[in-house]
Amino acid sequence: MKLIVGLGNPGPRYVRTRHNAGFRVAECFAARHAIELASERFGGCFGRGRVAAPAGGTLDVGVLEPQGFMNRSGDAVALALSKLPVEDPAHDLIVILDDVDLAFGRLRLRPGGGAAGHKGLEHVIERLGRSDLPRLRFGIGRPATPIDVVAWVLERFSAQEEQALPALVATAADALDAWLFEGLEAAMNRFNRMAGELSG
Repeated sequence: MKLIVGLGNPGPRYVRTRHNAGFRVAECFAARHAIELASERFGGCFGRGRVAAPAGGTLDVGVLEPQGFMNRSGDAVALALSKLPVEDPAHDLIVILDDVDLAFGRLRLRPGGGAAGHKGLEHVIERLGRSDLPRLRFGIGRPATPIDVVAWVLERFSAQEEQALPALVATAADALDAWLFEGLEAAMNRFNRMAGELSG
């Protein structure tokens, strides 16, 4: 089984904020493959379904949105991994998160590494006791004017960004499809080169 985890904060206050980019990508992927995220399991919103491969056959895929706050994301992931038939998190799990150090809409897939200051990923790494976890970073960029990073990520996207987001989020869901059916290296080679569509 493959498990896709989108990181974000729960509740209406945070729905459209930059820090919830991971939720948006997870929801786009789930909707594309008719996976309903209605089940409250593992301390999160969870859905599971069969995803059809382009070459035929299907994969068993779960999608999880932890519903503790961002800095407690690892609790839900650890619980899900203890209950689901995910064989090896280094190959069968991927975490989606926002990244202020990437330009808006830029994607970066990696096989592992540190959290780079992201509290959600940091807690996942801490709870699982390993950092060899594939992750898909979605660029939210840094503000043009000086502002505290915490305040920035908890703000909503601009109207211009919102207009561009559906296509960018869909591209991120494409990257997840590539990870599932082509492998991480192939997905990295294709999607890490793609720049976001807005600049400055």
